[in-house]
Amino acid sequence: MANIQKNLQNFALGASILGLAVLGAATPAGSAPGYDGIWSVVIVTEKGACDRAYRYPIRIRNGAMLAEGSSPATINGKVASNGQVTVTVSAGSKSATGSGRLSGTAGSGSWTGGECSGTWEAERRGA
Repeated sequence: MANIQKNLQNFALGASILGLAVLGAATPAGSAPGYDGIWSVVIVTEKGACDRAYRYPIRIRNGAMLAEGSSPATINGKVASNGQVTVTVSAGSKSATGSGRLSGTAGSGSWTGGECSGTWEAERRGA
């Protein structure tokens, strides 16, 4: 169970990024429909005792971030019209936050959660 919780901390990227929490059916103010679609997010731990790296599919819909596929985590994230990403991922009492920027078909940023922190990179995969 502890390993799963560490993995969920790493999931912050995608924020990243990164299907359990839909942030509403309406388009949020300042959202970025131009970034809508499926993104592949690689989360890398650079500090702390979390697993080294993970890749997760993320869907962006009307600027809201959701997990594409099954995940025990809750994702609360958004992409602004300028590509700025902010996300919080939580599972039980554990949580992680991430931030960064998308531009065109790629993006990058950083995340932190508990004793761990690192970076993330994203690549657009489809609509």
